[in-house]
Amino acid sequence: MRLIIISLSALFISLMLMNAGNAFLLTYLGIRLGAEGVPPTQVGFVMVCYAIGFVVGSHWCTNLVAKVGHIRTFAALTSLSAMASISYPLLESVYFWAVLRFVGGITAAGLFVIIESWFSAVATNNNRSTLFALYQVAAYGASTSAQLTVGYTDPLSAVPFTGAGLILLAAIIPLSLSRMQSPVIEQGPKMSLLSLYREAPLGLTCAFTSGILLGAYYSMVPLFGSLTGMSVKEVSQLMTASVLMAVLLAWPVGWICDRIQRSKVLLTVLLFATLLSCGVALTVKMAFPIRLTLSALLLGLMSLIYSMGVALANDRISSSARVAASSALMLSYGIGSIIGPVAGSMVMEAFTPATMFIGFAILLVSLASYVRYRQNRMPPLPVTAQEHYVASMPESQLSNEFDPRYEVESESSIEDIFPDEWVEAWGEDGKREEEPEPAAVSANIEVGGEMIGMEQQPYLQQEEQASLTEIEISPHPDTGDASSPAEKPQS
Repeated sequence: MRLIIISLSALFISLMLMNAGNAFLLTYLGIRLGAEGVPPTQVGFVMVCYAIGFVVGSHWCTNLVAKVGHIRTFAALTSLSAMASISYPLLESVYFWAVLRFVGGITAAGLFVIIESWFSAVATNNNRSTLFALYQVAAYGASTSAQLTVGYTDPLSAVPFTGAGLILLAAIIPLSLSRMQSPVIEQGPKMSLLSLYREAPLGLTCAFTSGILLGAYYSMVPLFGSLTGMSVKEVSQLMTASVLMAVLLAWPVGWICDRIQRSKVLLTVLLFATLLSCGVALTVKMAFPIRLTLSALLLGLMSLIYSMGVALANDRISSSARVAASSALMLSYGIGSIIGPVAGSMVMEAFTPATMFIGFAILLVSLASYVRYRQNRMPPLPVTAQEHYVASMPESQLSNEFDPRYEVESESSIEDIFPDEWVEAWGEDGKREEEPEPAAVSANIEVGGEMIGMEQQPYLQQEEQASLTEIEISPHPDTGDASSPAEKPQS
């Protein structure tokens, strides 16, 4: 474990900087567009381009990394992302900003692919759970810090865009100075959405619905806050509290899911989320602490839907098909995240900003009704037959190979990725863990007529001399006579 922390320090720092820059831009853009009076539908159009780019980049960037290499691709994509960030003030056009968001989505997906491939290369069945937990802590911690800093910015200034670009550029430094080798990117198995729906319809539906809800929340809630009288600092605090609540609720609900039938837990979560969504819509005129608490609890509960969907799908699918099923679930989530900002912005513009949360409530009730339908159609599995619950973060996780649920061994080892850091971190202990030298390099093995290895010692030469003596005194094959060189001829 100590080796992982030491060797992957550069990787964790780059992950946090990259995630912080993207999270900062996501929140700040909603506030900036709201301050400029841009209609909600146009804001949704700009925001959805990020989701589209993210889905496209998650499939396209894998081939790019395989051709160019990890560090070069990481540097290129990070530079491109920073260039897009500092280009927003150049032209006040919704279409121009939409293109920049699309570029940002592609680069973000590519950066996650690269970072997660390094994590996957060093993930084993022994350290996978710890590595996955550290990854979540780093990603959520960076996102929370970035959300908080938005409150100290000027919504009409160009400085925040420059600051986000500098943060993204800083992500290049740790990986560029490290001595990590590029791991092998393996193409994972695929499963169609139709095949997954036949095997686990409830899991796929949960992933799709979660994409709609979370996509709309992250993209449109900053605008909702601005339109309903919140200051920039209050919007920043609301988003920070929401992300923190998603982290805090993950463990206790996961603990409950391993001890109670998951469909019942999911139904309870959906009903509570419905009440909270209605509460957010009805408390627009109330004090900020009340609005903050209700909104944070709402996101915390909605963020559980995807993880529960993955768990329900794994309960119904064989272990050999779970990696392919997880990729299909992420694709379903991505499609939902494209629909969410567009639908949310249309509802906000057609009615009032608070109506978006009424739409959330309708969607949550619809999913709860479907859960109840599936419970009657197919009885839930007993608790003893359920797979272990693991919290998922689909907005920043593209790889499944280091997920604790999937015991997949990578072709690369940590010694291959960090050849120099291995010895520096462990010293002589690392050398003792190395495989023994092949027998062909020992001192008394002859290969190709020549002696390989150390110089012969005197006692080895004596043994060879004795062997030659035995050969010379052995009986002749024809006469059977033997002569000893030690005997002198009789005079």
